[in-house]
Amino acid sequence: MIFHVVTLFPQAFEKPVEHGIVGLACGKGLVSVQLTDIRAYTDDVHGTADDYQFGGGHGMVLKPDPIFRAVESVLEPYASDQRDQIPVILFSPQGRVLNQGMVESLAEAPALVLICGHYSGVDERVARRLATQEISVGDYVLSGGELPAMVLIEAVSRLVPGVVGAPENVSEDSLSSGLLQHPLYTRPAEFRDMEVPQVLRSGHHAEIDRWRRRESLSRTLERRPDLLDKAELTPEDLEYLGSLGYERDRGANPPDQGPD
Repeated sequence: MIFHVVTLFPQAFEKPVEHGIVGLACGKGLVSVQLTDIRAYTDDVHGTADDYQFGGGHGMVLKPDPIFRAVESVLEPYASDQRDQIPVILFSPQGRVLNQGMVESLAEAPALVLICGHYSGVDERVARRLATQEISVGDYVLSGGELPAMVLIEAVSRLVPGVVGAPENVSEDSLSSGLLQHPLYTRPAEFRDMEVPQVLRSGHHAEIDRWRRRESLSRTLERRPDLLDKAELTPEDLEYLGSLGYERDRGANPPDQGPD
């Protein structure tokens, strides 16, 4: 997977991509993070990438021309049929809120182009004509798209084959299964008057699986009940949730058949 990051601040990515999952993936040649400086595609010696808003208003806006040129330069080496398969993502509070289904869908692309906005925003023509989608990482506002880009890079990298040691480490994550993950414990078995549940020390794998499933269901009901309307639930799951007071709305959306 190749991530082409188009940003005013390429230096912001230098350390993050050297460490953790992304650093290991880059070291193995499974992931590549290519940084493109928007200022390199500006017209003047000062590298001016922003300008005042038409109609007045507070804050500067990123100009469309250097962003268009930067993205076109990034895509130029790809064959025309490949370009159509590469999402061009603009990070924006107005975009769809990122979720695991979107991450899984993006992970299937051969490469991603990530446009990091800054200042008061980006000229609307970038969203209309250049970006194929807008993505938000939450209902709050950040100063730029660099942190959202890092979030997406790590989320997608985890799904690239070979990046995470065992596939189960990904499939059993919270949200990957449609539910929140069950509680996790490690040694010591007793710590400050808190004990690891006996079932986890029993060696009875069927009972452990049953306990984990029920804990996952109850935790999702408590913390993210909205997820249950789309989760794939067995009759046994629904019976257990019913004992906790949950009843699936008959008008609720059916389980997703694929990524969002």
